[in-house]
Amino acid sequence: MKHFKKMIAPIIISVIIISYYIGIGIFFMKVPGVPVGFKILMIIVPLILSAVMLGVLISRIKEIQGGEEDDISQY
Repeated sequence: MKHFKKMIAPIIISVIIISYYIGIGIFFMKVPGVPVGFKILMIIVPLILSAVMLGVLISRIKEIQGGEEDDISQY
């Protein structure tokens, strides 16, 4: 828990972005007159992006817990 302050920003940003993607998916589910194929595409893509964002967040939390706060130092 000593690195909790460094994890707050990635968590907040991830929650905002995931909420945005889920909102897009819900919006396209509710819009009438859109072809079914397009609706499915516009629901699946945000869900995939949300899953990727969650994976990036988990990876970033592991880096911070491992003491690797600065990714730029690798390059």
